[in-house]
Amino acid sequence: MTILRRFIASSLAAGLALALAACSGTEEAENALAGEPIAAIPAPDGQAWTDVVAVTPEGGYLVGNPNAPLKLVEYASHTCGACAHFSANGSPPLKKEYVSTGVVSLELRNLVRDPIDLTIATLVRCGQPQNMQPLSEQAWASLEEIFATVNQNGAALEAASQLPPEQRFVAIGQATGLIDFFAARGLSSSQARTCLTESANIEALAARSQQQATELGVTGTPTFFLNGRKLDVNQWEALEPILQNAGAR
Repeated sequence: MTILRRFIASSLAAGLALALAACSGTEEAENALAGEPIAAIPAPDGQAWTDVVAVTPEGGYLVGNPNAPLKLVEYASHTCGACAHFSANGSPPLKKEYVSTGVVSLELRNLVRDPIDLTIATLVRCGQPQNMQPLSEQAWASLEEIFATVNQNGAALEAASQLPPEQRFVAIGQATGLIDFFAARGLSSSQARTCLTESANIEALAARSQQQATELGVTGTPTFFLNGRKLDVNQWEALEPILQNAGAR
C-alpha cells in the first residue's frame, strides 16, 4: 500500500475513532484503581509541575511530578482524529486540574501508524524536551490543515516513499508542509531537516512504537494506562472519573 493510500486509510480510521463512548471494562478498571484522596504535592521552589519535563526510559515525554502517585501514560498518533480531540478537550483540564497538583503525571508516547505520523513524531522530538507536548498539541490543532496539504501532494509523497531513508523524511516534510509548519512554531528549517535525515533515530522510534504496542496490546489511539493498568476509555469525559476515583480529588 502506498504512503498516500496508507495515510488516507488511517485518516478514515481516525475519524471513526472519534466515538466517545467508554468500553465495557471501565468499571473493572475503576474498582481496581480506587483509592483515598491524595493531597497535593508541592513542586520544587520556583517551579510549577506543568513545567517539569523528563524523557522516560520508554522514550516517552513526561510532564509533571516524575514521582506522582498516579502515573498516566497516553499512547497517541499524530494522524489520529481522536487524539486531536483529546488534545483539545482533555489535555488542558488534565494539566490544569491534576498534573499541576503533583498527584498525576502525564507521559506521552508515540504509537506510529504511518510515515506522516512518523515525520511529525520526529519533528516534535527534534528540539528541547519541554517543547514536545506543546508542539504535538499544535500539530493536532492543525490536523485538518495538514490533511488538506497531504491530499494535494500525492505525487510528491509517492516520490518521497521511493527515496533512501536519509532523504525520505525530508521529502515527506517538504511535501506535507510540515517543515514550514514547525518553522513557524520555533523549530528552524535547518534543525528540522537535520532531524529528518537521522534515519537511525527515526527507525528506532518506529521500532520502539511497534515493540511497545505488541507487548502492551495497544491497538488504537489514544490508549491510556494508569499505574500500568490499561484503561478502556479514550476521551476526557470517561477518563476524569477514573482519575478522581483513584485519588485525584
